[in-house]
Amino acid sequence: MQVIEGGINAAGKKFAIIVSRFNHFVVESLLDGAVQTLKHYGEVADDDITVVRVPGAYEIPVTAKRLAQSGKYDAIIAVGAVIRGGTPHFEFVAGECNSGLGRVATEFGLPVAFGVITTDSLEQAIERSGSKAGNKGSEAALSALEMVNVLDKI
Repeated sequence: MQVIEGGINAAGKKFAIIVSRFNHFVVESLLDGAVQTLKHYGEVADDDITVVRVPGAYEIPVTAKRLAQSGKYDAIIAVGAVIRGGTPHFEFVAGECNSGLGRVATEFGLPVAFGVITTDSLEQAIERSGSKAGNKGSEAALSALEMVNVLDKI
């Protein structure tokens, strides 16, 4: 039996992080978590990380597609926060962001890590961006690091 696994050291690899500005008070913690994880665990240099800021989570997939088309990056990490309100807007934005990023990943064969939190409340968003429930930006970066290495081995 052959088993293919990827480590998390990705020195020399290039990463793009797409950051939604909407709900920035939560999203900046997700970005910090992603960057620190890339640097600390992945040994990724500052010059190998590109941060792209977009208005909201809905704009993340088209940005990911353009980054993937450029051929400059080994992985893309998306961070943002969609917090449920009183309208169906939440479902539309979260669903389109998720499915759009999945299409980019499969179309380009590129790791696209999903660090966009979707919560029912501000309190849950704060918990998932660095307090009680960890940091989902950091978790997305770990996924990207591992997937870059897995795909390199296949």
